[in-house]
Formats: sequence, structure tokens, C-alpha cells
Amino acid sequence: MVFFRFLLSFLFTCLLANSYAQSLSSKLPVAFTQFRNEGGLASDNVSLVVMDTKKGDILFEHRANTGMATASTLKVITSITALDVLGPEYSYTTTVSYAGTVDKSGVLKGDLIIKGTGDPTLGSDRYANTKAQNILDHWTFAIKQLGITRIDGRVIGDDRIFGGNQVPAGWPAADIGNYYGAGISGLNWKENKTGITFSPAAIGRSAIIKSISDDLSYLTIRNEVTTGNAGTGDKVFGFSSPYASTILLKGTYGKDLRKTIEISIPDPAYQLARDLKSNLEKEGITINGVAASAYKLPDYADHIGKTIAVHQSPKLAEIIYWFNQKSINLYGEALLKTIGKEKSHLKTTTESAEYVIAYWKSKLNIPKKDLGMLDGSGLSPANRITASAMSSIMLYARDRNWYTDFHNSLPSINHMKMKSGTIGGVLGYTGFQTSAGGEELTFTLFVNNYKGSSANMRQRMFKLLNVLKQ
Repeated sequence: MVFFRFLLSFLFTCLLANSYAQSLSSKLPVAFTQFRNEGGLASDNVSLVVMDTKKGDILFEHRANTGMATASTLKVITSITALDVLGPEYSYTTTVSYAGTVDKSGVLKGDLIIKGTGDPTLGSDRYANTKAQNILDHWTFAIKQLGITRIDGRVIGDDRIFGGNQVPAGWPAADIGNYYGAGISGLNWKENKTGITFSPAAIGRSAIIKSISDDLSYLTIRNEVTTGNAGTGDKVFGFSSPYASTILLKGTYGKDLRKTIEISIPDPAYQLARDLKSNLEKEGITINGVAASAYKLPDYADHIGKTIAVHQSPKLAEIIYWFNQKSINLYGEALLKTIGKEKSHLKTTTESAEYVIAYWKSKLNIPKKDLGMLDGSGLSPANRITASAMSSIMLYARDRNWYTDFHNSLPSINHMKMKSGTIGGVLGYTGFQTSAGGEELTFTLFVNNYKGSSANMRQRMFKLLNVLKQ
């Protein structure tokens, strides 16, 4: 009798699950047709794939094998590859050492060197152990503990491991001078950005720079920002490039705005060397040499010296969390280059992207044409990924031992765990959802070259994805 009841319960559960599956499979085409018929989708530039993560079945697909611009949804591919290749426990090491000798009077006759390995979190405010002043104070204390009172040499930021501070090919020039377009250096510092506050004036008149978060007195800053009408917000753009000596600020700053504008730093390794030099001098250590970044020193060569201090970054799982939660492009480019460096001693973004493409060809037999990946963050407007490829990689992640770390890193949007992507004319979402019937789903939805407002298209996409909750 007990067995009979169990059998009935089991059969009922199976029938119910099958009923939900059939219901979802029938609802998706209807919802998708309605989505398309609402207009604004010229040339039908929309792709959607919905998969059952337990069975691997495709429940719905439309233009699944068409390459689409992804914007920041590309970050899930970078995240999953990094977790799979490097492991969730991976961390970066930054070392402070000296070349030369320290005499009995405490004089270092040689250079002080900060050697980076690409850690994107060094000096970031997002983690307790990465805050800039804490790191500078720790290093300063370690140097003083050696009895050093004077340095007859330079303070050098060694940023050469990734070939200096670079930006991926194809990034728009208008993005590079802003915080989200900051270059990726072998020695990153404070996420390679700084903050600027303005004092608005009469509408149309110059908005004066009120303060800058860091000492940039070594740079020429041309401020052409004017005061905009109240309610127009932040339309300020920075224009610079890696190792530039000038930053141009253009655009408008709303009269009622009270916001810190963030721009990229042209040479983060130099900025760090300069900050450490300043911190040491405040503590009474005399430095007779200059601050410098190794990439800009033509005669610079590695020195085997004494290690003074070692900084270990947060673990990769923690880096991935903020990478996806706040969509930090710098983290994506650092992770992509780190994958290439650790596995094949590669330095460039292009080489590392090609490695990732080959990795998924080998792992999941994803055609190379389906992964037109040019960077690790999705900022390049020329990225072209198919919804099928992205969903397959998301499905792969579902059964990995690091899946919980990855899943936790995805933002909650529209009451769904998913990563969004937004650039001009592009919206995308990819994530996971459990239906009312208990089906565990993964999905990827891309819309390119749509007409109308992004806010309206976003709500339409949410309405379509809401079917997965039923």
C-alpha cells in the first residue's frame, strides 16, 4: 500500500513537471511573437535561447546562431572561463622589493620597486584589504622596519607583465578617457580612475573644477566643461589615452547636479609609485630619485633584490562577484589577460581572446565563428556572440563546483539572477531562472539596433522573460 501511494505520488509529480514543461514550451512562442509584434525591432535583430539546465534541452530558440553585439553580457563568458581555468581560489601577488644595498646608516643605494601581476583590485575601496591608504601604510611600515631612512634611487612601478597600460583594439576613443574605459595595466591602482567634482555656474558658463581625488599636478588638465540646464545631469566626458600627459574634459554638468565625475588615469603604475613616494616622505624617509613606471623606462631590466612586502589580492571568486555586480570593465580585461598569461604566457588582449575562443571550441565544440570575442568586458561594439554559444557556456557552468560563486555574482534584475548588457542600440540579458513548475532554466536574450527608448525596450524584454517564472 505504501509503495502504491509512493508510485502514485511519483507519477503525479512527473505528470505535473511535464505539464509545466509543455506549458512553458507553448507560452514562449506566443510571448515571443507578441514581443516582436510590438515594433521597434528593425531587421528582426533579436536572439533568444531558453534551455532546461537539468536535461540540456532547448525549450525555445530564435536566431540562436546569429552573431549579436553583447555589451556587458560578455562578462559571463570571461567569468566562467576564469573560474574554470584559474579556479575560484586564484589570487594575484604584488611585491615591493629593492635593488641595491642598504648601508649601516639606513641609506638604500638603489631603486624601490613595486612589481605588479595585473591585480585589478589593488587600491580598490571594494574590499577591506585592498584600500589604497591601508596598502601604502603597510608598505611604508615594512620599509621603515628595515631601517631605511633615505632612498638614493627611484620608486618604480613595474607594469610590464601585460605590456604596460593598454586598451583593447576597437574600443571607442570617446570611452578611453572615462572610468569605464580605463586601460588594463600590469600594475593597476585604484581601479585606474580618479574623481573630479565641479562647481556649476550660470547656464552655459564654465563649470569650474572644485576638487580632484588624487594629485594629478603632473598632468595638464584642459577643462572645457560648461554648466547645463537643471535636470540634464552628467554629460561630462574625459579624453585621454594610456601614458598621455594631457586630459581633456568636455561636455556639460547639470546646474543642480552634485556628483563626482570619474575619469581614467593614463599611467596607474606611475600614480602608485608617486603615491608611495609621497607616503614615505610624509613618514620622514628622504627620496632623492623620481617616481616612474617601468614601461616608460627604455633601459629598465628586472633586478633580483630583497623582497620587502607582499600583497595578496582577494580570491578570484570575490573578484568575480564585484566584476558582475558592478560590471567593472577593468576587471574583465585583467581576467582575460590573466587567463592568457597563466595558460600560454600571452600578453595582449587579442591573443588572450583567441585562447578563450579556442578553449570553448575544445571544451564544448562551440564554432569559432560563434564566439567573436574581442575583449573581456563587452565594451567593444564589434563583439559578436551567438545566443547559442553564450547559453551553452552558461549551461556548462551549472554543474561546476564553483557554480555557487558564479551564481551569487549575478545581479538580481527584474527579480531574476541575470547579467545585463547595454551600449548604443544594444540590450542583452543572460542568466538563470526556476519556473513555477520547478524547471531550472538558463536563457540568453539579445536585442540589437532597436528603435525607441532603452527604458521601453527593457520593460518589453522583462515582460518576455517573465514567462520563465510561470
